Amino acid sequence: MNSTSSSSAHIVLIGMMGVGKSTVGRRVAKELSRPFVDSDDEVVAQTGRAVTEIFATDGEPAFRAIEAGVMADLLRSPIPSVIAAAGGSVLSEATRSALRESGTVVWMRAPVDVLVGRTSRGTHRPALANDPRATLTQMESDRASLYSEVADLTVDCTAPISDVVSSIVRSVNEVDAQ
Repeated sequence: MNSTSSSSAHIVLIGMMGVGKSTVGRRVAKELSRPFVDSDDEVVAQTGRAVTEIFATDGEPAFRAIEAGVMADLLRSPIPSVIAAAGGSVLSEATRSALRESGTVVWMRAPVDVLVGRTSRGTHRPALANDPRATLTQMESDRASLYSEVADLTVDCTAPISDVVSSIVRSVNEVDAQ
């Protein structure tokens, strides 16, 4: 575990889009009586613009710069929180470095087929506009080593949500007990 893992540190959920970081994060936060923050929601709050709008008008590099700044702000917060990090947040070396010092980083994983099914229901994922399966397969290939680099814990997210939440809460409580 990271050297700062404790009840006074953040729990950061990382992984591919559609894996359930926000859904699970809200429940973990409730179980642990912590605030929940979604990095994409924070991007919107800080910029006053939707993620899809930023991608469309400014491009992905501009979005990634904003995202890295938001993650830095969230990880510097003194309030121990559960943070759902956007899937691409690990692309930034600065963010990966901050994650290593932030507390407990949980890599939430699911097969691409599961992610395709989960992400096909919305229109707020600009990166998946053309070929979701190919895009998610390439993203996972590009990001898996980055997720692994910063993760303290890996959780299979094909299990029922209640099992995923219980696994994360149990692991965090074990770290806190040490």
